[in-house]
Amino acid sequence: MLANFNNASLRNGHMAARDTSQIPIPKSPIEQIIGQDEAIRIAKIVSKQKRHLLLVGPPGTGKSMIAQAVASLIPKPTQEISVLHNFERPERPIIEVRVASEIKNERLAKALGRVVSASEIPLHVAEKLGFRCRRCGAFSFADSAACPKCGADKYRKEESPFDDLIANFDTVVQEDRVQTTHMVNGREQVVVFERAGRDKARVLSQQELQKLQRFERTQPRKVIVPITRSTFVQATGASETELLGDVRHDPYGGHEELGTQPYTRIVPGAVHEAHEGVLFIDELSSIGYLQRFLLTAMQEKKYPIAGRNASSTGASVKVDSVPCDFMLIGAVNINDLAGLLPPLRSRILGNGYEVLVSTHMPDTDGNRKQMLQFISQEIRKDGRIPHASIESANLIIEEAARRARSIDNVSGLTLRLRGISGIIKLAGDMASSEGSKLIEPKHVKEALVRGKSVEEQLGDKYENWWKAGMSDFGASKKKGRDSEVG
Repeated sequence: MLANFNNASLRNGHMAARDTSQIPIPKSPIEQIIGQDEAIRIAKIVSKQKRHLLLVGPPGTGKSMIAQAVASLIPKPTQEISVLHNFERPERPIIEVRVASEIKNERLAKALGRVVSASEIPLHVAEKLGFRCRRCGAFSFADSAACPKCGADKYRKEESPFDDLIANFDTVVQEDRVQTTHMVNGREQVVVFERAGRDKARVLSQQELQKLQRFERTQPRKVIVPITRSTFVQATGASETELLGDVRHDPYGGHEELGTQPYTRIVPGAVHEAHEGVLFIDELSSIGYLQRFLLTAMQEKKYPIAGRNASSTGASVKVDSVPCDFMLIGAVNINDLAGLLPPLRSRILGNGYEVLVSTHMPDTDGNRKQMLQFISQEIRKDGRIPHASIESANLIIEEAARRARSIDNVSGLTLRLRGISGIIKLAGDMASSEGSKLIEPKHVKEALVRGKSVEEQLGDKYENWWKAGMSDFGASKKKGRDSEVG
């Protein structure tokens, strides 16, 4: 067994530190994973070559961290996915994929012209846009229907067929955009004013207006997968709708006047949201029959979105060929391998890797320093507990060595790190409750006692499970006798 860490050994390792707050943490997520050298090597290949990956091993060994690390290494998405309204067949919306340059051009087109204050535009235009009161001439915010100075109505929200009979001529119909003309170099040119806020207006020339109208003539759209999105999508335990998408129900059946158009009710699934990124599914075998649909999405790199409830109005809506070019990273326990669909495993192996994650690592100075790094990382991630003294950290590392012996029957340090993380947090809670600035050895010792499972607690309290069970049986019999007496 190696000697415990102390300040001297840390200084020899160029890590002079009195507590875990002084331990440097790598910025890269993949460098924060400890003890999984082979998995990290494969993860780097997967991220570069865009392959699939199946991680096999017990819970708490860092499988989800490996998946997140892969996602951090791949490039940012370059495509945005939208559904467009289909005027001829509304129940068959059209899919459109745009790159960043196309999105930027549209935004520039929508931002054409110059923005001026409401007081700088012609008076009759200011009245129609809702900035100026026609009775007293006072300016106010466009969303104020009544003039704050004289109290008169500034505008009517919609035209009436009886406008010619209405006596109040001080109000006008509010408009979003007003077109007028002005003289430029002796020639009359069209100029457009439109609201650009509560007290601002945008001025567009005739050329700018024509450019804007070209974009406005495009079909109405709904962006379902934005270009600014995470490259990591988790679908652990996802339902069919969450994984594959759906179409929301409309009680009005998509009626032109009362209902909502089908394209606005499209909901993407995780397979679509993971386009150009990583789709991570822990406990992959638990999704059961959905593995077949997942396999299709992986093979085709496109998967339709359709209504999945036969009694919903969304059942008649379908969007074909929605892109879903993702990297699948699945995680599964060793005992659950048989629950994976053979064609799905074949697909992963045909375009990726299967990796058995490690459950322990050799007990060396270098690996103990990695454990020290892990302790510091967990404390910082939690954010609610103090850092640990080096002596306390050493006790936690010794617990990692004990667990390697008791669980895996090896001389080393356990990589079943979820349990170790629990000890760190319990010790931190003990320190916080006492107002201690650091996690001290006494807090770790208390956490090791309180952190025992119920099975371990039963073993400490009773000689065997039979006696533990009989204690509950005896208590229930006594309770029954007491109730009879009462």
